[in-house]
Amino acid sequence: MSKRRRIYEGKAKILYEGPEPGTLIQFFKDDATAFNAKKHEIIDGKGVLNNRISEHIFTQLNKIGIPTHFIKRLNMREQLIKEVEIIPLEVVVRNVAAGSMSERLGIPEGEVLPRSIIEFYYKKDELNDPIISEEHITAFGWASPHEIDDIMSLAVRINDFLSGLFLGIGIQLIDFKIEFGRLIEGDLMRIVLADEISPDSCRLWDAKTNEKMDKDRFRRDLGGMVEAYREVATRLGIMNENEPQRGKGPVLVKSDKSDK
Repeated sequence: MSKRRRIYEGKAKILYEGPEPGTLIQFFKDDATAFNAKKHEIIDGKGVLNNRISEHIFTQLNKIGIPTHFIKRLNMREQLIKEVEIIPLEVVVRNVAAGSMSERLGIPEGEVLPRSIIEFYYKKDELNDPIISEEHITAFGWASPHEIDDIMSLAVRINDFLSGLFLGIGIQLIDFKIEFGRLIEGDLMRIVLADEISPDSCRLWDAKTNEKMDKDRFRRDLGGMVEAYREVATRLGIMNENEPQRGKGPVLVKSDKSDK
C-alpha cells in the first residue's frame, strides 16, 4: 500500500490512485467516529464489514439502473471505483424521526414521518456540516437546479429500494446519508451515487424490537457495534454467521451522516 499514491483520507476511508486512469481504490478503515471525529475509536473489523455491506448494496443498485461509482470489490477492505468530482453535499433521507431531526423539531424519536423527507447538509467538517436549503446550494454554486433535481430523484429511488431490501430481512430503515459526484465520460457528465452505504451511514432498527443496528451503538455508548454490523451482513446473506473469527487486518472477523 506504501507504493500507491494517496489521493484523500477521510474519517472512515482512504482513496488511492487506481490501476487505470479514471479509477480509484477505496480502502475501508476500522476507525469509528462521531460528532465530526470528536469521538474516535478503532473497532477491529468494522471496515471489512462496511466494505462487504456497501459492495452488496451498490451492486444491487447498479442492477436496477441507479448510476454509482462502484466497479467491484478487490479484497476484504478495498473497492475499485470510478473517479468522480464529489458534490459538497450530504443528502439525508428520513423516514422516521431520529437524531438531529428529533432534537431540532421536538419530534419524538421513532415517530414515523408523514412522508419521506430529504435534507441537505453542507459537507464541511470544520462547520459541523450545517443544514442548508436548495437556495444555498444554487446561490453558492455547489450544484445546479438540474443537478439537484437529479439528486432528489435518485435519492427517492434509493430510499424505495433500501426500505424494501431491509424490511425483507426484518430491519426498518430509519434514515440514511448519501453523497453524489459528477462522473465525466467523454463529453458527457452525469450525477452518480458515490461514497458508501453501510451501517455507518444508515440508521437501522430491528423491525420487531427497535434495537439499533447501526453507528448509534457507538455514538450513544450502547456497545456491541461490530456485532450489530455483522448481524446486518448476516441477514443480507453476505456472511456466514458461523464464520470463525480471525486476527487483525483486512480479513473477515466474527466480532467485528450518519450523525445526522
